Amino acid sequence: MQFGIFSVGDVTTDPTTGVTPTEHERIKAMVKIALKAEEVGLDVFAVGEHHNPPFAAPANPTVLLSNIAAQTEKIVLSTSTTLITTNDPVRLAEDYAMLQHLADGRLDLMMGRGNTGPVYPWFGQDIRQGIPLAVENYALLHQLWREEVVDWQGKFRTPLQGFTSTPRPLDGVPPFVWHGSIRSPEIAEQAAYYGDGFFANHIFWPTSHFQQLIAFYRQRYEHYGHGKADQAIVGLGGQAFIRPKSQDAWNEFRPYFDNAPVYGHGPSLEDFTEQTPLTVGSPQEVIDKTLTFREHFGDYQRQLFLMDHAGLPLKTVLEQLDLLGEEVVPVLRKELDAKRPAHVPDAPTHESLKAAREAQTVTA
Repeated sequence: MQFGIFSVGDVTTDPTTGVTPTEHERIKAMVKIALKAEEVGLDVFAVGEHHNPPFAAPANPTVLLSNIAAQTEKIVLSTSTTLITTNDPVRLAEDYAMLQHLADGRLDLMMGRGNTGPVYPWFGQDIRQGIPLAVENYALLHQLWREEVVDWQGKFRTPLQGFTSTPRPLDGVPPFVWHGSIRSPEIAEQAAYYGDGFFANHIFWPTSHFQQLIAFYRQRYEHYGHGKADQAIVGLGGQAFIRPKSQDAWNEFRPYFDNAPVYGHGPSLEDFTEQTPLTVGSPQEVIDKTLTFREHFGDYQRQLFLMDHAGLPLKTVLEQLDLLGEEVVPVLRKELDAKRPAHVPDAPTHESLKAAREAQTVTA
């Protein structure tokens, strides 16, 4: 079981002080947060891709993650998400293979359509073609990483003739891909078809909505012959604000929640915590609520928390990571690993994928 954090890189005014970090300060803070995540024993640091305010960092995740890779040794670096619709698959193949080499294999990535409409025309695409773009672009990316010489023709870009993407994936093993979605069964179908992971970032919508998406993905994963439904590779999002005392957490987080750029000035904090995975409280309360995710979705492989948003100062975020890494994750790891049946796999890593590839070669 992997535990980690993901950042959306929002540049938001702290409602308690009126201070807004500069883009430079926010970018530097994200690096410090990633280093702290490794220090406290988390497994994954992931960062999103945004091209519009207030999400000013980063527009190019590979640059930020390359910097972090150079300063870390163990933590897996990922995205949350990489826009498969508005990025050219050839460029994605090259950039992320390069990052995979720089990180010595400590890389996977999450593909998503993107949920910000204006981004599509900014990059010359039509949002009405979102699903077909996601399907076609990923099919090409998948092929580019697995075939030395590619001949290809599709609807949304010029053809390729005898093209080789460089550098080639490290050890001949492409980065593992998660497909992230909050609403599209077509993306769950795509993940299942390729035997990839499916990440349900269920931080905003009720649990029942994501239960349907994940159940559909598991069913189709088995249909395509990748394993039993309960062996499908599932990741979940979540949110937490932790203090040793529950009431302190509620009092401190409330102004940030009330003014958050995405859900501020909407549902009350009480209603939101009741209806979504957001947990505000003590370490034990975060543990108790997170353990219910398994009851709702079955055994899964990756749990990522959003913790550095809504204008929270860096000092507070680092304190959150101390509590998460020292008091929450060790208990969750022990409890969930003990409950997971032996036939349910761990999250794929470069080393496990490399070993599987070598075993297939020997068998062949």
